[in-house]
Amino acid sequence: MLMDNEQTAAAAAVIVMLCQSQQLPARKKKRFWSKRWQLQRKQFSHMALINELREKNTDDFKNYLRMSDENFWYLLNLVRPEIKKQDTKMRKAISAEERLIAILRFLATGRSLEDLKFSTGISLQRLGVIPETCKAIVKVLRKDFMKVSK
Repeated sequence: MLMDNEQTAAAAAVIVMLCQSQQLPARKKKRFWSKRWQLQRKQFSHMALINELREKNTDDFKNYLRMSDENFWYLLNLVRPEIKKQDTKMRKAISAEERLIAILRFLATGRSLEDLKFSTGISLQRLGVIPETCKAIVKVLRKDFMKVSK
C-alpha cells in the first residue's frame, strides 16, 4: 500500500528534523604532552618552599622531609649517579634533587601520586620514577646501612 502525499511529506519532515537534531561529533580537544602548569614546574612546585626552609628554618625542613638538611644532601650525593637523567630536546629531565624530594614526601606522608603531582609539579606518569628511585636508594644504602639476612 502506497502512502499518500500527506503521509510522505510528514515522514520526510520527521526525517529532516531528526537529521538536523543530530549533532556533528564533537571535535576532540587537542591534547598536549604536558599541562602548562607542569611545564612551569619551578614556579608552581614545592621547590621554592624547600629552598626557603633549607636556608631559614631547618626545623621545618626536617619536619617536611623527615630528615635533616645534612642527611638529605648526604643521601642525594649517594643516589644522584643512579637517578640522574639527561635533558632531551622535548623537555627537561626531573632533577635528582626533585626526584629525591618527591620520593621522601611520598614515603613520609603516604599521599597518593594523584595528590603528590600537585605539590611537586610532576605529572602522574612521570611520578612513575618513584619505584625506580626507591630501588636506587636501597642499592646505595644496602652495603653500609642495611643488614641482609643470609
